[in-house]
Amino acid sequence: MNLQHHTNIALRQNQVVGRRDFLRQLSAAGLAAGACNWTDAISASADALRSRGMACILLWMQGGPSQYETFSPKPDHKNSGETRAIATRVPGIQIADNLPHCAKVIEDLAIIRSMTSKEGNHGRATYLLHHGYLPMGSVKFPTLGSHVAHQIGDAASQLPSYVRIGNRLANSGGGGFLGVDYDPLILSSANRPPENTTPTTGRKRFQRRLQLLSSIQTGFAQGPGAQVVADQQKIVASASQMILSPSMAAFDLEKEPRKIHANYGEGDFASGCMLARRLVEHGVTFVEVVSRGWDTHQDVFSRTRDLTTQIDQPMATLITDLKQRGMLEKTLVVWMGEFGRSPSVNARGGRDHYPKAFNAVMAGGGVSGGQVIGKTNAAGAEVVDRPVTVNDLFRTIYHTLEIDADEENISSIGRPIKLVDGGKVVEELFE
Repeated sequence: MNLQHHTNIALRQNQVVGRRDFLRQLSAAGLAAGACNWTDAISASADALRSRGMACILLWMQGGPSQYETFSPKPDHKNSGETRAIATRVPGIQIADNLPHCAKVIEDLAIIRSMTSKEGNHGRATYLLHHGYLPMGSVKFPTLGSHVAHQIGDAASQLPSYVRIGNRLANSGGGGFLGVDYDPLILSSANRPPENTTPTTGRKRFQRRLQLLSSIQTGFAQGPGAQVVADQQKIVASASQMILSPSMAAFDLEKEPRKIHANYGEGDFASGCMLARRLVEHGVTFVEVVSRGWDTHQDVFSRTRDLTTQIDQPMATLITDLKQRGMLEKTLVVWMGEFGRSPSVNARGGRDHYPKAFNAVMAGGGVSGGQVIGKTNAAGAEVVDRPVTVNDLFRTIYHTLEIDADEENISSIGRPIKLVDGGKVVEELFE
């Protein structure tokens, strides 16, 4: 973290600047936009929830994974194409032959085969599956992870409550009207530490630079920039606390034994899953691990085989690892993307967008595994039993984490907005 360059800029500052520009110029702004989510405003009920140590890991398949080639195969129908089904350890449940490792942990997985939505546009669907709401120009909705961090994140933690592992995702959102405190800390790769978190000087010199920064801000704070400076000082203090904390060791995958690395397998997603477990173990409340490339408009069978090879072993190992460490009961794992793929295969050998019927998977957090919720018809084109909407899914996630989905927050335009508007808990998941 290079404070000197930014303090020189601040020293030359001779005009009033806007909040966004001021934050951008000062050190730790890049880190602070995603690293800090601590607040002093904690209700007694929230304290009780935080003491339970609940957490959520979202495995996000960006682009829309094909249900046929993952958890909802149709081996007896022509729509299956080249994909075959394999038996799992639960009699009667089959999944695609692309997922042999997940077949071995099916006792812990609950497959929802009747997800349904009306949004087939990547941007809008990604937004919907991250926020529970569609975009609205006048309101910046918080993302799912931000709400979870706000509700049950540990205010005393030296690590951020919300971490996203993988490239930045358009329309995946952040703290919205909850503020930058609940934006995710974004890691481009699990194999590298967070950017700008290694002081270039010793601790004492770093502290002196922070003091210099504070003195530079004083004049601006006495004028129209009081709130801007207050926000920035909170951000810098939180970011500094994090990077100087021994808890930063949680980001170092080299501390994991070679055997654990081998269990998760190779690749960015494997590293992301391993890091997700480490972060939850160190008190992080919500971790999102991103897998890209699922927009398979062509060569769906070969491309999905490659993609599932990247996620199958890591996902299964994550479930097993959490279970063996006694963490699965308090850690909800959710696998999903923004929609599914079309029943028919197009002329390019691919499947197109299909929000009408797709799947999601849940494990841990008290969810009863080894079961399938919902059903589509023989062709996989229509939900014929137990449709589950996006609002149903969000309400169920909050229910699992014991968060009141009907709680209202006041948006920046003064409008009360519930965490979820409507929807019903999928009670079968807990039977």
